[in-house]
Amino acid sequence: MTSLSSPESPLPVRPLAAVVLAAGKGTRMKSNRPKVLHQVAGRPMLAHVLAAADALAPERRLVVVGPGMEHVAAAATPWTAVVQETQRGTGDAVAAALPALDGFAGDVLVVLGDTPLLTSETLRRLVDARSAAEGQGAAVAVLGFRAADPGPYGRLIQGPGGGLERIVEAVDATPEERAVDLCNSGVLLFDGARLAELVGAIGCDNAKGEYYLTDAVGLARARGWAGVVAEAPAVEVHGVNSRADLAAAEALMQERLRARAMAEGATLIDPATVHLSWDTRLGTDVTVEPHVWFGPGVTVGDGVEIGAFSHLEGATVADDARVGPFARLRPGAVVGAAAHVGNFVELKNAVLGDGAKANHLTYLGDATVGPGANIGAGTITCNYDGFLKHRTEIGAGAFIGSNSALVAPVRVGDRANVGAGSVVGRDVPDDAFAVSRGETTVREGGAARYRARLKAQKDRRGASGQNRSGQS
Repeated sequence: MTSLSSPESPLPVRPLAAVVLAAGKGTRMKSNRPKVLHQVAGRPMLAHVLAAADALAPERRLVVVGPGMEHVAAAATPWTAVVQETQRGTGDAVAAALPALDGFAGDVLVVLGDTPLLTSETLRRLVDARSAAEGQGAAVAVLGFRAADPGPYGRLIQGPGGGLERIVEAVDATPEERAVDLCNSGVLLFDGARLAELVGAIGCDNAKGEYYLTDAVGLARARGWAGVVAEAPAVEVHGVNSRADLAAAEALMQERLRARAMAEGATLIDPATVHLSWDTRLGTDVTVEPHVWFGPGVTVGDGVEIGAFSHLEGATVADDARVGPFARLRPGAVVGAAAHVGNFVELKNAVLGDGAKANHLTYLGDATVGPGANIGAGTITCNYDGFLKHRTEIGAGAFIGSNSALVAPVRVGDRANVGAGSVVGRDVPDDAFAVSRGETTVREGGAARYRARLKAQKDRRGASGQNRSGQS
């Protein structure tokens, strides 16, 4: 079984603190929801970033939020939330976190909360880059990337030996500096012992009138302290500031998750049409047909077939089961080994036992179906009375005839049969046969007499209408 979430990285050599800046305004999102809580692959962007940083096992974990962002602080738990009272740039955001870093000796990693594609492996490279340059007095390391269109990004200006000299924001750059394609990702790593001095020296003499954390690089160089660069793939530092950016991040994440799923032994017949969640777990030799949607919390065993246009969320599917096409597994659905869930079948908080079958047009809610049971087409469990949910139990080897309604709470025993079209409102013992339907009456020639009567009625109405027409 393979998780599609990022693997953990080893512990850093030096103690590490992580500061995630989540107070971005995000006005281009046109949303009442804080920007970092918008989801990518079924998970808030902030949660992706926290997980990547968590993999480095930081000793202190801080999230900088704006005033009134209690929802963001709650989503970041157990990280400690620090409030940036006035949003005056990234330098000011880190300054707000400094009291919580008092007495910390080690590296301080600063990450943006709207970069959901960032991986722990890339953060590890940044940590290693500063560690390798510590003998040169490196006070700061910056994660850079090569942009095909550097446009609005800050530029990383390097010296003759490749060391980082300064970061220039695009609006403040000269034409020569704007020609540089090595760009700032916004992810920085500081020697914690020198961070407070650098942040305290940052000014706001720039086009935006903000305190840029990136100015710390030039301030460090002015003090004779080195700066270094670690490069990341551009895809990993894709930031989100608009709905279009969010859609692009989703597409990039889906490409990553699909590639990982196939590399680990799953067959996606038409990968571009399959939507995976950040925590989707697919076993070996799983086959996923086109247009399948996996929501959060899905685990699929080995040898499973998922038919086209199926929707799975919060569900567990055991080895060799078949699901779909056009099946829906809602939270709490458990499909046993070699069980079958067919077209237009919905399971919610229901267990379908090993080898059991529900092949057509069925709703099983708040139910337990025993191993080897057969659920006929059109069967429903009537689980809700308008106020409370009730459970249905169907025993091992039971046979439920088509178009049956099982009114919960009710139990159908092992090997029991329920006749087609029945409404079952009381328990059925093991090996019993239950049927509840009106008696079928057959009248020979009745259909012909019925048609003749109706035709005569129609003829009389037609004749009456013609008479009225002639008199007018």
